[in-house]
Amino acid sequence: MLSAAIAVGASAASLLIFKHLGDATRERRLPLQILAAIVMGLAVCGMHYTGMAAAAFPAGSVCLSADELRGFGLTTVVGIATSLLLLGTLFTSTVEARLQVVAQRLARSLTETNAELTRANNELQQRAFTDALTGLPNRVLFEDRLRHALLRMRRANQLKVEERIAVLFIDLDGFKPINDTFGHTAGDHILRSAADRLARLAGPSDTVARIGGDEFLMLLEGVRDQADCALAANQMLRALGEPFSIMGKQLQIACSIGIVLHPDQGEPDKLVSNADAAMYAAKRAGGGNYAMFESSMGVNAATQLELQSDLRQALELGQFELHYQPKIDGHSKQMSGVEALVRWNHPQRGPIAPMDFIGLAERFGLIVRLGEWIIDEACRQIAAWRAEGVTMSVAVNLSVMQLREADFVDRVEQALLRHDVPASLLLCEITESLAMEDFKSTQRTFDGLARAGVFLSIDDFGTGYSSLSHLRQLPARQVKIDRSFVKDLESQEDARAVVDAVIRLAHALGLGVVAEGVETQAQGDILLRMECDELQGFYYARPMSASALMDWLNTRQQPSRGSEAR
Repeated sequence: MLSAAIAVGASAASLLIFKHLGDATRERRLPLQILAAIVMGLAVCGMHYTGMAAAAFPAGSVCLSADELRGFGLTTVVGIATSLLLLGTLFTSTVEARLQVVAQRLARSLTETNAELTRANNELQQRAFTDALTGLPNRVLFEDRLRHALLRMRRANQLKVEERIAVLFIDLDGFKPINDTFGHTAGDHILRSAADRLARLAGPSDTVARIGGDEFLMLLEGVRDQADCALAANQMLRALGEPFSIMGKQLQIACSIGIVLHPDQGEPDKLVSNADAAMYAAKRAGGGNYAMFESSMGVNAATQLELQSDLRQALELGQFELHYQPKIDGHSKQMSGVEALVRWNHPQRGPIAPMDFIGLAERFGLIVRLGEWIIDEACRQIAAWRAEGVTMSVAVNLSVMQLREADFVDRVEQALLRHDVPASLLLCEITESLAMEDFKSTQRTFDGLARAGVFLSIDDFGTGYSSLSHLRQLPARQVKIDRSFVKDLESQEDARAVVDAVIRLAHALGLGVVAEGVETQAQGDILLRMECDELQGFYYARPMSASALMDWLNTRQQPSRGSEAR
């Protein structure tokens, strides 16, 4: 019984040591192995001598195998058996140790893989729901938070707790010229700084998001009325109006903000689009301000969406037409050329003025196709007039989008070749503000057009923010004085001073001058006394179709047939 107890105790101790051996580090494994060997040695000795002490044989007992359990044979058997047992134990121990190492490696690898998967999953979630440049929520996350805010507001209103939410659409004014002038690195710095300023203005429950370009959204929860929205908007205007430090320079921009308050204004699923419509109303009013959403803006937005869809098909359906407004030479009082103005003959809405669809075409990326059609149609009409014996120069207005097209000059040259029109009869105009907004593209395109022989003009001169150094670098041959100066010539001395200065400056630079928007004889007389080269406006003629222009020209008995009309 004592021998059996020793065996059970030794086995239990061995199993316990074995358990700890499996979890032990490399440093603790050898001491445990030595301890296990000692325990097993003591157990074997204890069982042997206990068994021997327990053996008692009566007197006269005879051991028949006494002569067999001795000598070399027994030693050999015990030696071989012991060696095999030790070798088997060693092999088993080695295999177990290797399995333990492999298991530990697999466990570490699995842990590391799980950690990497967790990091990758977190990174994917961050990329899916945040803006990479600013770290702000993107549109997807903003709309998700807006949905939750609407649910919270409804629950609060069901409990008779009156709550409102507001969505503010923020667009930076003047960002693009800075981005183009100083590079995208400077532009990214401004966007990050603007995002940081907006985030600092947001409350704990508010959300600021960047939805692309220089456009941001802010969700305000728990607002009481329009006064709260106006207060928040004014804080944003002041914050974004502070100078930005770029390349050692202090640069300023502004922003236009559209505000929609729910449930007072707009439907839940149109809050962002309504705020967008209000923002464009603020931008049309001059920018640097905010506008609250009104129902009429929503109607305009719906109308614009309908017009956008129709605009995409208008070119294929031949719904556009060019009208031509004469320009009068200041010395001969004869027609010197015309300006081409596009008209949209909508099948349901009737004639649509350019101011109602040109901006829409620019906004939805259709202006390049429309501009290409205008140039081609102007060249076709020049060729048609030449076939009738009338040499007429035609001015067309360019969009900044066209200037950014790498092959724009090639397209103009192809149109001239296609209709066999001299390049000198085509005059390309671009407004001063647009020319300075993307000066590098303007200069590159103007240089290409000048090499092709196309006549170039700066439109709306005096209303932009150009510098004379930039103006001198452009190969323009003409400037047009904006109608806002012309309309005040009779009543305001400062308007006359500005126009006179512009004419003198242009002549000093070797440029011709055209005054547009002349509506009275008095305005025309003042401009002629200032030696303005050409005049254009309703006083002389309104824009008209090509056939009507020929009738008008014939009634004036102008000797333009067979000679150049510019």
